[in-house]
Amino acid sequence: MFIRVLAATAFCLSLTPALAQTPAAPDRAAIERIVRDYLLQNPEVLVEAMNELRRRQELAAGEASKQAIGEYKKELFEDAASPVGGNAKGDVTLVEFFDYHCGYCKQVHEPMLSLMREDKNLRVVYKEMPILAPESRIAAAGALAAQKQGKYVEMHNALMSARGKLTKDRVLALAKEQKLDVARLEKDMETPEIQGAIDRNLKLAQAIGVDGTPAFIIGDQFAPGALPIEQLREMVAQARKK
Repeated sequence: MFIRVLAATAFCLSLTPALAQTPAAPDRAAIERIVRDYLLQNPEVLVEAMNELRRRQELAAGEASKQAIGEYKKELFEDAASPVGGNAKGDVTLVEFFDYHCGYCKQVHEPMLSLMREDKNLRVVYKEMPILAPESRIAAAGALAAQKQGKYVEMHNALMSARGKLTKDRVLALAKEQKLDVARLEKDMETPEIQGAIDRNLKLAQAIGVDGTPAFIIGDQFAPGALPIEQLREMVAQARKK
């Protein structure tokens, strides 16, 4: 009923000016009153309409994401500059975009560790996406510099566990705790190689529609937000069946 009312209203309101001047032309104000009265008497149809709009938007976004994931598959799953955790030869790859100042990323960190511990065939690709603060880029550079010393995962876990602003001094202090060569790390953080890797991640995120952290790509599925471990586990299982 509601859809029919909207369709009729849209038709009436889109009549050409010439038609609106004929004696039989509908009264726009009268039509608006009819629609307003109907909506006031049946407000539940607005919820129905919004739910339907949201459903259609999600479907469209999902299809667009699948297409983008396919187009940027190599950059997502095979970029040599992106650190890999879990089983490097696993049969399912999970890509995570994150920011070290993101509270939701920190919230999902422990579930991610649990998932990797329980699923020995899960490959995880880490995508630094520093968007929340200037210090986020410093932390991302520190983590990628640690990769050059073979300790990315240790540094990543330390940064995810840290609280407060991750200033350069704080990042270097965490690196020292992880037994890294701090002088070398500080130098590597500023190299074009590492800064370029961060820039590529940001461009990649924009290209595939990642506009916040955390965000996950599992197989051909895009899932934004701090997902519970049950949902991550189910998505991995679905990807494994394909």
